[in-house]
Amino acid sequence: MKVTFKILRQKLNFTPKFQSYTLDVNPSNTILECLNKIKWELDGSLTYRKNCRNTICGSCTMRINGRSALACKENIASELKNIDPPLGENPPEMIISPLNNLPVIKDLVVDMTNFWQDLETIEPYISTSSRNIPEKEFLQTPDQRKLLEQTGNCIMCGACYSDCNAKEVNPLFVGPHALAKSYRLVADSRDDDRENRLEKYDDQDSGVWGCTRCYLCNEVCPMDVAPLDQISKIKGAILAKKDLNSSRPIRHRKVLIDLVKQDGWIDERKFGVMVVGNYFRDVQGLLSIAPLGFRLLSSGKFPFHFQPSQGVKEVRSLISAVQKDHSVLNNIVVE
Repeated sequence: MKVTFKILRQKLNFTPKFQSYTLDVNPSNTILECLNKIKWELDGSLTYRKNCRNTICGSCTMRINGRSALACKENIASELKNIDPPLGENPPEMIISPLNNLPVIKDLVVDMTNFWQDLETIEPYISTSSRNIPEKEFLQTPDQRKLLEQTGNCIMCGACYSDCNAKEVNPLFVGPHALAKSYRLVADSRDDDRENRLEKYDDQDSGVWGCTRCYLCNEVCPMDVAPLDQISKIKGAILAKKDLNSSRPIRHRKVLIDLVKQDGWIDERKFGVMVVGNYFRDVQGLLSIAPLGFRLLSSGKFPFHFQPSQGVKEVRSLISAVQKDHSVLNNIVVE
């Protein structure tokens, strides 16, 4: 069958442009195999990274039909499920482009410097003071070791970093790859710097609160590391040791849970005052939401009455069960 590969070609100081190549392919062919065929038989100037060809090294990550993925893992058959045209029309197109959030060197090759620098900021290694007893192994229980398995699967391919909306708008954000690694360090019983790490990751711009929770990192991760899940675990550990006055992001989470637990859903009248106004203690915060309140009043959309939701008892029991599970998890990590 014939498939057209529409590849974004570019190099420094030149305007990017798409170039199309039509190939006879087998549905089982991977995208990387097709790129190899283009380079070896049609255009030797096409530039991209590759290495293991077996979803281990992460070198061949690129954007395939609008999402970041490993070219050695995705194949023609899986891609055609979403782009298969009616019979008689032109061959289906595969749109191939370089990773987002990183500068392009040439064609599909990006400069990974920022990716590695962001990782370095979270100090992605066991604290040195833990290595002061060289004659002794650091034993772990099965439960302690199990906490590290999922994040240990990360191959640093950059897919989550490329699709991260938070990184796109906030260059200070360290990225989902770094924060997934951060949870591994927070959970590792061999590391004795847990409290300092949590303080460092408790940052509104660069740390866990910079995440917009768009879920794309979980969607594109080829190794099921689920970076968003790891970020949420760090947030849980931070919330467990902080009070309402620590920061607005922490107050936001705590107030939201308290209001839902109280009434089954959020009383938005209270929510703005309690979070942004810090229970009437933050005058500047109150003034910032006053215009919105006046607009709601003038348009007749300000609710003067609040009705708790049905099933409040069930909601409370669910939240209590989740909070209990988080408490048990944090105890395992600390131990």
